[in-house]
Amino acid sequence: MNPALDTPEHHAWLDGQLRSMLAFAQGGILNSGGFAMLDASGTPMPDRRPQLFITARMVHAASVGVLRGIPGSQRLLDHGMASLAQYFADQEHGGWWSDPGAGPTQRKMTYDHVHVGLAASSAAAAGHPDAPALIAQVIAIVDTYLWDEGTGTLRESFAADWSDEEDYRGANANMHATEAFLALGDVTGDPMWHERALRIADRIINQGARRLDWLVPEHFDRDWVIDPEYNRDDPDHPFRPYGATYGHLLEWARFLLNLDASPAVGGQPWLVEAAVALTESALDRGWAADGHPGIVYTVDWQRRPVSALRMHWPVCEGIQVTSALARLTDDAHWRSWYARLWEHARDYFIDENGQWRNELDAHLRPSETVWPGRPDVYHCVGAYVVPTVGLSPFLTMAAGGQTSRLD
Repeated sequence: MNPALDTPEHHAWLDGQLRSMLAFAQGGILNSGGFAMLDASGTPMPDRRPQLFITARMVHAASVGVLRGIPGSQRLLDHGMASLAQYFADQEHGGWWSDPGAGPTQRKMTYDHVHVGLAASSAAAAGHPDAPALIAQVIAIVDTYLWDEGTGTLRESFAADWSDEEDYRGANANMHATEAFLALGDVTGDPMWHERALRIADRIINQGARRLDWLVPEHFDRDWVIDPEYNRDDPDHPFRPYGATYGHLLEWARFLLNLDASPAVGGQPWLVEAAVALTESALDRGWAADGHPGIVYTVDWQRRPVSALRMHWPVCEGIQVTSALARLTDDAHWRSWYARLWEHARDYFIDENGQWRNELDAHLRPSETVWPGRPDVYHCVGAYVVPTVGLSPFLTMAAGGQTSRLD
């Protein structure tokens, strides 16, 4: 592999990897509904129930595959859409169950619901006939329960009947809402969704991360006061770990560049400035924070490693944002980082079958502390596709050569 960003050989390699990954994902289809977590051999893990966010992400990935003409992608897409409509849907109160096997006492999570928004938008871009109805359902849930117009952000979670709103506010759910709203704006042509995405980003990044030397505050109370000690005793939490998450800096940076390219809200100077600062914070200042190559999972507010696990997804996100910055700025620094990240992935994360290991320990050995098995394909799709497309419209439409309906 020659990870030079714009060579035909590298783009062909990216396409081949995407095809291999979606072929591997076929083993995750569960007849009962949803997608299984797979082990290294591609066999469903018996102790892991299907999750809503994984299925929504698979719909997104499969939609990209359909638009790229990858065999088997339509099967993945059809199964995912049917699962969202039936297996995961709460027919009584509306919305979707995060884990249908967990019973009716579970909470309705914004994190999961905004992933359904991304799935619906991607399915619409791929021409799935059920996508418009799913988009309408998502919009109704967001407008009725999740969106807080007063703060320009989303609420976090509710009881199954949408009562008992949680006092906590989280950057993670709002970050994924930023992506989902970018996608919804592009497929519906309604600029309100990009405007909402910008409001979220302004609060958490332009106001929050800027004040913290470009570390992203993750945890807040319901009044959006930062809680810097949240989950100090649970540093490996899969969704709400203590401290700052370098991978989220890279993910946010990409979404800021998408916002900058938006025909509805783009062109504000702080967007590119913040994207560069976040990427420098995670890579130039955060790489090998514990003396070993790679990106640690979390650090404290003095940038000292808290969890030295290495997840696959920050590498994927770094690949995406450095490819975008390389083209946008024509800075060799970002091309160098792009190549370095792919080499790191090749040396440590991509296994002998071409699939990504989900996590490594501090010594870069395979680990299963937080996420056993092989990852869902969401971040990997981005690593394989974003380097080949522009920043607007969102990834799925761009992969199919489409333009935003906002144009």
